[in-house]
Amino acid sequence: MWEEIIKAASVFLLTTLKVVFGPMLGYAAGLHFVTSVIVTFAGMMTSVTIITFFGSLLRKGILKKWFERREQGAKDSKWKKYGLAGIAILTPLLLTPIVGTILAVAGGYPRSRIMFYMLISAGLYAVIVTGAIYLFGPSVLPGFIPR
Repeated sequence: MWEEIIKAASVFLLTTLKVVFGPMLGYAAGLHFVTSVIVTFAGMMTSVTIITFFGSLLRKGILKKWFERREQGAKDSKWKKYGLAGIAILTPLLLTPIVGTILAVAGGYPRSRIMFYMLISAGLYAVIVTGAIYLFGPSVLPGFIPR
């Protein structure tokens, strides 16, 4: 039992940094498909929650001077044209949960909308990427995913 918890915890921690690596590690570690989906989803949403609720506090307190100079640049950034839905869609695969959430917070979107869009994105990508890895992993990535 402890072995499964340690495997799931390592997948969780890795997924807080990059979503795609979670399902790969979950498959390689021999976790059940549902466990891998849940842990992948929880890892991304943990990063999103921390950055969403404590990112503005960090920005106002510790990094105030740095953000004052870049405040206008963040509001006019090229990511703004994609909107919150675009940022949420691109976050799991191209960005990391941390970077995607920082872009959303810097864009001035409300916390509730950030959480909602990232929740949908995390759920979809957790199921889709984990399903793809578990179904096609051995044939597509035989050298990377031992089984």
